[in-house]
Amino acid sequence: MSTPETVAEAPPRAVDPAALRGLMGLFGTGVTVITFRRGSVVHGATVNAFTSVSLDPPLVLVALDRRSRTAALLDDGGYVINILGERQREVALHFAGRPMAREVPWRDEAGAYPRLEGTVGHLVCRPWRTYEGGDHTLHVARVEDVAAPGGRPLLFFRGAFPRLAADHSPSAWSLSLDGPGPAEQFVMRHETRK
Repeated sequence: MSTPETVAEAPPRAVDPAALRGLMGLFGTGVTVITFRRGSVVHGATVNAFTSVSLDPPLVLVALDRRSRTAALLDDGGYVINILGERQREVALHFAGRPMAREVPWRDEAGAYPRLEGTVGHLVCRPWRTYEGGDHTLHVARVEDVAAPGGRPLLFFRGAFPRLAADHSPSAWSLSLDGPGPAEQFVMRHETRK
């Protein structure tokens, strides 16, 4: 009986951080602003590292630079993840450190869960778990409430905010088996040649 040969693994190559950042910029994302109150102060931060984790229980994740003030405060209480609309570029930049010339369009600044006006939706969250992720902290939160007034989202791609093209198809889910309708509505089409 022969024994399998042991193959020595090569040490991992060092990845150039600038090259990785450039590649990740090719992955288009939505844009969110996390807002929360700690004492009498309302905080906010623009975040595009946001994703759904689970439907049961309802969990979402945001990844924040561990050196940021937001990362240090997020696990201290609830917060709102505001999903920005395409006309909220100025709001995104404001919470990324470029102050707006006008007032921030708050919907409920005085409440326990301050949120922004004009978003396509928001999630009210409570901290669930926190994990170390290199130079970022991964904050998983349990969703306690959602609202989705709708609209066109603000997108981020290659360091800019491109506009979403008009959708002229009958349904955004028309080619997906993960869509909201029953699977029976999808009919395979076979092309026949004569």
